Amino acid sequence: MTARILVVDDIPANVKLLEARLLAEYFDVMTAADGHEALAICERNQVDLILLDIMMPGIDGFEVCERLKASQKTAHIPVVMVTALDQPADRVRGLKAGADDFLTKPVNDLQLISRVKSLLRLKTLSDELRIRANTAHTMGVGDLMRAGEGRGDEAGQVLLVDGRANSQERIVRALKPVADVLALSDPQAALFEAAENVFDLVIVNANFDDYDPLRLCSQLRSLERTRFLPILIITEQGADDMVVRALDLGVNDYIVRPVDPNELVARSLTQIRRKRYNDRLRASVKQTIELAVTDPLTGLYNRRYLDNHLNVLFNRSMARGRPLSMLITDIDRFKQVNDTYGHDGGDEVLREFANRVRSTIRGADLACRYGGEEFVVVMPDTSPEVAAAVAERLRAAVESAPFMLKRSGEALNVTASFGIASRIGAVLTPDQLMKQADLALYEAKKTGRNRVVAAAA
Repeated sequence: MTARILVVDDIPANVKLLEARLLAEYFDVMTAADGHEALAICERNQVDLILLDIMMPGIDGFEVCERLKASQKTAHIPVVMVTALDQPADRVRGLKAGADDFLTKPVNDLQLISRVKSLLRLKTLSDELRIRANTAHTMGVGDLMRAGEGRGDEAGQVLLVDGRANSQERIVRALKPVADVLALSDPQAALFEAAENVFDLVIVNANFDDYDPLRLCSQLRSLERTRFLPILIITEQGADDMVVRALDLGVNDYIVRPVDPNELVARSLTQIRRKRYNDRLRASVKQTIELAVTDPLTGLYNRRYLDNHLNVLFNRSMARGRPLSMLITDIDRFKQVNDTYGHDGGDEVLREFANRVRSTIRGADLACRYGGEEFVVVMPDTSPEVAAAVAERLRAAVESAPFMLKRSGEALNVTASFGIASRIGAVLTPDQLMKQADLALYEAKKTGRNRVVAAAA
């Protein structure tokens, strides 16, 4: 895993020790002797993770972390505080400053490397989402990150998996000010619950007598619905092997018993906030994709999507030796609609036409607005005869009932012409298929409109 790590400590021996351990894992290491130098390095360079001492001259690690997390440019960089301070109050203060985790000096090698790799994996996912969201913004599709932003102050939804009633009660009581907690004792019931409902965090208490809690963590990571759901595991003091294995499985964080309620709240809030941020990023990416491939007026796919997906369907048809058919349809005399009722009236007709297309074709068929008043339907596993029947059914659906213009109350009689073609004979490419269907549409227009014409075999 290649990444650039910044080590910040005012004691050269500590810096050299951490640098040697990280270089042995093939990380690119930068160093800083104080907080001001660290902030300057992060401002000028790409940094993937920061190992930050707390007790330093000038500004301490808490303030450095606060400044990093307050800047849009550096807020996404994971910060691990490496310190001799081991009191719960110090960890809580660091977590509130935005730290992602703590390592206590002398640093355990296994925990150091496992924690670093775990945080870097999470950062890689977040970076990819941020890049896509930024691309959406530069494409001019708006500030989609605002979707779901209002959840920030809502209570978190936490699933607690704990084999003992007394510890369940203590954890629920500790989290009550910030989260609604569902506590379950059965790990398999918890897995089902996590897959079926929306949670911001799963807390797994490793206190089962006859069950390996890491099995549940692994199952949560393997399911599509729970793959990105944060997991916090509670372990015994000294359970280093379990912590390392948990982090390798993709568990986000851990806390050791006896559990300090303030630290539990701080770590849980960190995971809930990060989860909601990444949820907004994923929503923005999803909306960007939809905007990029969907015609905003009709809700059908657009020409960009057709140009890409037609190649996939055509190549699959060729490889499997299965039929593939296409129809191109054009609304008859659409220019007269625009001239008489304006573009608003024309838009109403286009939307209703798209609705009739959508209600007539099968779910497996691909319907697109090709441009203007022209639409394309691609029909996988469809013979020429069946394609002709689909086109005729759609032609009748358009002609059978008037198109109502809501603004003016007018009822318009609309018809459409259809050209169909199939992947047979000399049709060897998607472009040839489109050409054949387009020629058939031209023939339908030329010979009277409101009809279906099939391309010659």
